[in-house]
Amino acid sequence: MAWKKLGLIGAMNEEIELLVQHMDNVTETERAGIVYREGRFQGKDVVVCRSGVGKVNAAVCTQILIDRYGVDAVIFTGVAGALDPELNIGDIVVSTECMQHDMDVTALGFERGVIPYERTSVFAADAALAELAYAASAALFPGKSKQGRVLSGDQFVASRDTVRELHEQLKGTCTEMEGASVAQVCSMNGIPYVVIRSMSDKADGSAHVNFAEFTVLASENSYRIVEEMLKRM
Repeated sequence: MAWKKLGLIGAMNEEIELLVQHMDNVTETERAGIVYREGRFQGKDVVVCRSGVGKVNAAVCTQILIDRYGVDAVIFTGVAGALDPELNIGDIVVSTECMQHDMDVTALGFERGVIPYERTSVFAADAALAELAYAASAALFPGKSKQGRVLSGDQFVASRDTVRELHEQLKGTCTEMEGASVAQVCSMNGIPYVVIRSMSDKADGSAHVNFAEFTVLASENSYRIVEEMLKRM
């Protein structure tokens, strides 16, 4: 598949810093308080932006990428907390699908994570993008890459009980704060997407200790995967 213009999103500066440093012919514009950098990266037309933390920021950012910048695919990259007990810090998760873990209308009879009255609440990643991301990740980090469901919520998870619950009940592989909203917006617009997350912590009681220490390393891993993906396109 030949994507003509890619939207590359990270939630924090650390997650897009390396991308910005390696772009050519960069022009900057600002919309809704978000800076969008258009240019070339690995010979491809890209728009790189920092969405900000949380699902609302990520959704606004993604819709603007689609409407104003005409991207025909979106890659969200950054850090996450591991839910799958087999994952370690530095390991990579490539999304097969995304779901909101904090969507909870169980009091009205809906299952947790279900968005009432919508066609679906689980948003599948584009198969070709996900395959490309996983191949790049597996080549760079043999034995450290996994495909699975990415859970998103406006919460920084730091509880062993919550980790177990999200993994067992919602089948989550990792948890973060933006991917599912990017996935939903892309789904609503018919735009392919994939989320690539590098584990910065194990989303348990040690999260506040690990997060700052490993965010830079995890962000470097994510950058290398996106770089390799674009080389292979």
